[in-house]
Amino acid sequence: MQLFRANIAHFPTPNTASSTFAEDIVVIHDGGLVIDGKKIIATGSFSSMREQYPNAVLHDHKDSWILPGLIDSHLHYPQTESIASYGEQLLSWLENYTFPTEKQFANVEHAQKIAKVFLQQLLKNGTTTGFVFSSVHQGCCNALFSAASEIDMAIVAGKVCMDRNCPADLQDCPETAQKDSAVLIEKWHNTGRNRYAITPRFAPTSSEAQLAALGELATQYKDVFVQTHLSENVDEIAWVKSLFPKASGYLDVYDKYNLVRPRAVFGHGIHLSSEEWQRLGEADATLAFCPTSNLFLGSGLFDLQTARANNVHVALATDVGAGTSFSMLKTYGDAYKVSQLRHAPIDPIEGFYLMTQGAAVAHKLDDEIGNLNPDTVADFIIVTPRYDELMELRIKPNAEFDDVFFALSILGDDRAIAETWISGQCCYNKKETHYAMA
Repeated sequence: MQLFRANIAHFPTPNTASSTFAEDIVVIHDGGLVIDGKKIIATGSFSSMREQYPNAVLHDHKDSWILPGLIDSHLHYPQTESIASYGEQLLSWLENYTFPTEKQFANVEHAQKIAKVFLQQLLKNGTTTGFVFSSVHQGCCNALFSAASEIDMAIVAGKVCMDRNCPADLQDCPETAQKDSAVLIEKWHNTGRNRYAITPRFAPTSSEAQLAALGELATQYKDVFVQTHLSENVDEIAWVKSLFPKASGYLDVYDKYNLVRPRAVFGHGIHLSSEEWQRLGEADATLAFCPTSNLFLGSGLFDLQTARANNVHVALATDVGAGTSFSMLKTYGDAYKVSQLRHAPIDPIEGFYLMTQGAAVAHKLDDEIGNLNPDTVADFIIVTPRYDELMELRIKPNAEFDDVFFALSILGDDRAIAETWISGQCCYNKKETHYAMA
């Protein structure tokens, strides 16, 4: 049994229409977190936890913060090495950077190498769960799940499916997309902490026959995730309209094939009609808000107010590699800037919710991750906000959590993450520059 001493912040319960984020968050100054094996046992004041668990091994981080592990709800591991490539919008980005990079993942050794680097970047930035697009290659997806399994990390991932409008050597077909995805589901879904996501890249790269085949799979496996892209770019939307003239809109393309449902995660959703907003809310689906990517590719400004009004789940995401950082803290920092441009700034407490409990609730995983509740998995991070002279100047020793979190999101980086714990094991330690999967 282990006892961690630090300030603590988390959301024990989901936010509801009748409560505010400030009311829902629990902040414990000089708190104690107790874990036993892979599970969290209790949280409370340090004095009470020390009294209740006198024999627990003590980890003293008195001037730091313990937070739930962060959840990144949309990113692409094959794009790890193409991050920060210059000067494109969505469709040309795919053609000039994404597709050439993803061709390399036909080589399993290359996929294994990048999977390790990718997961190390997540750990270094305090991300303990990722919703990840693989490449079209089955071996690429296997490499990621295998690497995550080594440290018992919760990963939701899927083989990308594309049978048109992409290079020939990145294409599958309706039959192979369905068959390969089914094989991966049987191998990895609910094996350990792995979960599978049926993953058509986006409507333009899948024929109606392929979407129908994937829809059949989604109907067969009712608890798997679905992940894809939606209404990111105005040229993309026009293209979808020309490719699917019988659909009433972009979302309807997926809806016709039973892909709009709970545990469906749609990246972006910037340019949506009122009917699409309403349908997403009715379907209990989720939008992944990717502000660094949306700004980098010039895609547009996400409308969080309309999402709230339609009861649409929203989770924050980096969208690496069009996203410009693996840091979920920086991701909220850019989400704040996007919301400022919409004259409706996102409060830091809500920003924290959207990468922890809010994301877990959206994905139906809050009984396992996203909070520090008893009997959840011990995925948490140790954050040291005052890590250099500027942060010491900006963040006062007794600053409240909302101010600490906001300052970190605007000024901070991975240096604030002292340790990342997954399933009760320290998988990253900044002082030792140690990764569990070195």
